[in-house]
Amino acid sequence: MNAEHGYRVELDGLQARIATLTELGRLTGDLVASVSRLAERQPMLGTAPPAVELARRLRAAAGRSGLAGEVAAAEREVEAFRRTLAEVEAAYAEREAAGGAAVRAAGEPRGAAS
Repeated sequence: MNAEHGYRVELDGLQARIATLTELGRLTGDLVASVSRLAERQPMLGTAPPAVELARRLRAAAGRSGLAGEVAAAEREVEAFRRTLAEVEAAYAEREAAGGAAVRAAGEPRGAAS
């Protein structure tokens, strides 16, 4: 369809995308948990000063401001997009139902009991 004839949203396709985003959010949450556990571990690189410094840097890179923070931010973005898409779907379905009801009401003979 084009703008002249209007647009129609395929709700089944939209629901499939919402389900996919829900699963992606779940998997991203699992990844956040794994990365957080990784950030808590002390890498076993030995006790020499360079190894201790490398272990500290690896933990910092995996921590809140590093990989764990980035993955957590991605999880929030996926969830926000999924929520927005679900809200759009609900609003569209509501408008579609209201439009259908208005068309049916306009087609009923005047004075007909409902």
